[in-house]
Amino acid sequence: MSARAILTTVVALSVCPYAAGDGLPVLGVDVGSTGISEPDGSGRFVTIPAGPNTVLAKVAELGGRVRSSRLLPGNVTIPAVAYDATPGGLSGNGRTLVLITPRVAFPRSSTPLMVIETRHMRLARRLTLQGDFSLDAVSPDGRTAYLIQYPYPKNPERYRVRALNLTSGRLFRKPILDPEKPNEKMNGSPVTRVASSGGRFAYTLYGAKHPFIHALDTARRTARCIDLPARTDAWTSRLVLDEQAGTVTVTRPNVSPIVLRTRPSSTPTLPKA
Repeated sequence: MSARAILTTVVALSVCPYAAGDGLPVLGVDVGSTGISEPDGSGRFVTIPAGPNTVLAKVAELGGRVRSSRLLPGNVTIPAVAYDATPGGLSGNGRTLVLITPRVAFPRSSTPLMVIETRHMRLARRLTLQGDFSLDAVSPDGRTAYLIQYPYPKNPERYRVRALNLTSGRLFRKPILDPEKPNEKMNGSPVTRVASSGGRFAYTLYGAKHPFIHALDTARRTARCIDLPARTDAWTSRLVLDEQAGTVTVTRPNVSPIVLRTRPSSTPTLPKA
């Protein structure tokens, strides 16, 4: 496929997105056509269906020029990490991109992934995990991917956070847990996400009976779960990260915002009354 043909397809898809769904446990949330921005903001990676295959393209933010592209075998897409279509899968250094095969049903027996070395748009590794997973984040150095595992076929809201060594292709044995709540069962749906510059910290607002923010440290393979007031409507809320002020704010229409102050480790806690 020529660069001209790819660019034409990108423009068409921006009007009529390909809506096959990705790794999230529902169909219809796909961000392949809108893609994910490079850390410096100069371009973005997009995925374009091409028959039984997929074109991965790097497109300039200004003007939409296709800077490079690669035809990949099979059907893969940029992962969405929340139901508001926040994209994910790119490491903080911009050198590693993890793509996922779109979901067609829940549950699925296996989850195929592709690891892309972005400098040369090279397929570095193909992985197939046994079980049902979606992709959550990638460490800043691109060596570790974080996945959401769905081990309960009848309940897509029950999950575990797992770390995957992208060099060996093996999952770390222990799930990622809040060390202060090691016995807590993870239950909820990812509504929206903000990440720190460099991609080390990923803050995800989960909708649940008791809404919470999952603060994942992608460099140290640890996390914190910060409970929000029970009446918080996660589905109408958004997160705003102010790294300079050291805050994560939950904004809601016509309701006072909830300001969470970050510790030196950048994991947020509710302010004292």
